[in-house]
Amino acid sequence: MQTGNQHGPIWLSVGEASGDLHGAELIKALAQARPGISFTGMGGPAMEAEGMDVRYPSSLISLVGITEILGGLPRILLLLRRIRRALEQVQPCAVVLIDCPEFNFRIAKIARRLGIPVYYYISPQLWAWRPGRAEFLRDHVRRVICILPFEKDFYGKRGMDVDYVGHPLMDVLPLNRLDAMPVDRNLIGLLPGSRIREVSNLLPEFAGAARLLREKHPDLRYVIVRAPGMERERLLALWDSDIPVEIVEPDARYETFRACAMMLAASGTVTLETALIGTPVVVAYQVSALSALVARLLVRVKFISLPNLIADREIYPEHIQDRATAPHLAAAASSWIDSPERLASVRRDLAGLRSMVGEPGAAARAARIILDDLEALKG
Repeated sequence: MQTGNQHGPIWLSVGEASGDLHGAELIKALAQARPGISFTGMGGPAMEAEGMDVRYPSSLISLVGITEILGGLPRILLLLRRIRRALEQVQPCAVVLIDCPEFNFRIAKIARRLGIPVYYYISPQLWAWRPGRAEFLRDHVRRVICILPFEKDFYGKRGMDVDYVGHPLMDVLPLNRLDAMPVDRNLIGLLPGSRIREVSNLLPEFAGAARLLREKHPDLRYVIVRAPGMERERLLALWDSDIPVEIVEPDARYETFRACAMMLAASGTVTLETALIGTPVVVAYQVSALSALVARLLVRVKFISLPNLIADREIYPEHIQDRATAPHLAAAASSWIDSPERLASVRRDLAGLRSMVGEPGAAARAARIILDDLEALKG
């Protein structure tokens, strides 16, 4: 029976910027529900700001794609050994995993062997590929907590009773204030990603698209929203263009998303943020050739961006691999810029998406599920 140390901290494990945001909200909700509880583990600056003792920064495992993960494997294996020793010493009352399955499944296995209860918040996207891994979750995790509406059915078909709490972004986004902000029809936003590899791949293509758009639309202005941990100097070095660009800090991202007429963005949680805010986005994604081949063989979904997956149709155009290039991105952007009616239609679709992601309070509901289960373990 898994009991953990009832007086120990909660260990959280997060591997990327979006998980750091959701982890911070969960910490806030857990601390409010149980004052005095402490938090440690792997996280980012948002979680640290909420009082977590970040022993391992999540940037240590910020990898994307199969070949990138393989290249970093020796370092990751060493990190896992260090985390196992830390878990033995700290004896947390629970381990909470947030997304990042390639790494966090290994943490789940370690924690289970040590008799520590494991909870999965922001359940991994097994519906996209490798659905057989649901059995691993059944064997290693006490509660799986989902945030997307179709995930409960996915797990239910595999004999698992999971909790659906709605999407935590509904608590984070100040939608009433953002809805009242004006949109600048000449401002184009750029979201090249939070990982070095994807930024290096995509930002030069975004710069090339801006250069092509200038021929027909010289009045357009460009702004890059810097991801946490991504240096301004790196972004400027990759902006291979004589077109002026402004770099906005992460804490102003939502206001910037709202101000933009449209955006070019790497696929990721940020596409759902922009969708809920109501900003049209052209989605881009590039990985290594081997990663792309594996994805073609294994991925089982029609779309890669969350707004399209939730709506089950294409709202955001997706440009993957050899289509994630300057000419294709510029053409997609131009088709919207030249047609205000199309942009207005996309915005109407995005307004309908809000009702599909649940009511505010997801983090509080997740915190209650975790704490109630830990309480049941004591009995």
